[in-house]
Amino acid sequence: MEISGKLNLHGKIAIVTGGARGIGAAICRALAREGCDIAVADVLDTSETEAAIRGYGVKALGVRTNVTDRQQVAALVEKTIETFGRVDILVNDAGTLGRSDLEGTTDQLWERDTGVILRGTYLCAQAVYPHMKAQGGGKIVNVASISGKIGGAVSKAGESPEAMRGRSGPAYAAAKGGVIAFTKWVAKDGGRYGIYANAVCPGPVSSEMTQGFDYGVENQPIARMGEPEDIAEAVVFLASNAANFITGQALNVDGGLVMD
Repeated sequence: MEISGKLNLHGKIAIVTGGARGIGAAICRALAREGCDIAVADVLDTSETEAAIRGYGVKALGVRTNVTDRQQVAALVEKTIETFGRVDILVNDAGTLGRSDLEGTTDQLWERDTGVILRGTYLCAQAVYPHMKAQGGGKIVNVASISGKIGGAVSKAGESPEAMRGRSGPAYAAAKGGVIAFTKWVAKDGGRYGIYANAVCPGPVSSEMTQGFDYGVENQPIARMGEPEDIAEAVVFLASNAANFITGQALNVDGGLVMD
């Protein structure tokens, strides 16, 4: 095992799921800036992210992928290796966010959130695992959430249905909590192969998913909404050689909202 060193990702190959917009797109830009060639996976059009990646002088590959589909995930990994020769970094960012109370959570919503977030993370990690083992290691960084640690926000007595709209639902919290536990399992298994697994746990972050909702960020030590770039820089660190003695961790990137 190599000891930690300078943050250097030049020549590394990354797969980023959910890379078409928001946090995923910011992660792609940050990795590209540090020298990574990147396969961008999403069900949405990835051309804008691909152009941003190429703007850093590195290579981009867009692969339309539904991460809940095992065959599509296998095709993503195969296409990446066919194009770039290896996979050094996997970032699982693809996700959905249902906002409902327990009674209002339908089977469809539960299966969507747990499917994209938890099943997608599992399928992508499973698909890259044999390749990382064969090449002597790799970095897996999963985007979880502080909701996976604390179960989301507290419901208040007399709270109106309108106020409840801003809360992430139980399916989201369960899925993100599962990602954290899965990350730890992979870390405990993968260390012998040189595979590191860590998670980042964002708090409130400005994105299409959070527009129009009040997160009460004035009560945080760092009293602002996070930006996608805040999360991206934490991912870059965990994906780099600077984090070669860190595995199995779930790093809060939340302005100090949760301290554990």
